[in-house]
Amino acid sequence: MATPPSLCIEKLKQALDAAEIGQHPVEVHGALVGLICGGVKQDHMAWLKPLVELMNDGQALEHNLQHLITELYQDTVARLADFEFGFTLLLPEEEVSLSQRVEALALWTQSFLTGIAIIQPELAKASPDVREVIKDLAEIAQVEFDVGDDDESETAYVELQEFVRMSAILCYSEFGLDMPLNDTDKSSTIH
Repeated sequence: MATPPSLCIEKLKQALDAAEIGQHPVEVHGALVGLICGGVKQDHMAWLKPLVELMNDGQALEHNLQHLITELYQDTVARLADFEFGFTLLLPEEEVSLSQRVEALALWTQSFLTGIAIIQPELAKASPDVREVIKDLAEIAQVEFDVGDDDESETAYVELQEFVRMSAILCYSEFGLDMPLNDTDKSSTIH
């Protein structure tokens, strides 16, 4: 994502507000990543229907909002598919208070778990590593953090964020890795 997360979050928040959708941008990204990492079909924009079900009770999205989410989808798939692009979670940056960033991480994680569960309803049959990660993510999503404004809390948050990021990559490697990138701007074949 060439755009800094704060600008991307703000742009998406404005579009969500204009469409009167009560989702936070981190929830949208978390659900989107969950769908992708769960192995949603990536051709003919098949990912859009389950996302719209989650976000807007199945009602069509306003054009500008759908365009922004499609760009976010394409960027996310590209970053997950090619490790060099550096997949990241769409979360507030350091300027935002630590308690707000922790809350955003919990929201992102809850939405990720919802998205992956929709596409992979039989997660109990996943590899032991993925089952363990899903269990840990569920705990992270439910925990209420009492966060101090100190270096130790900041370090713990960064470690937790990295764990969630790597967990998403692990799920993608199990469920979504060999999927065609038909909806992305990439038109070249990878050999």
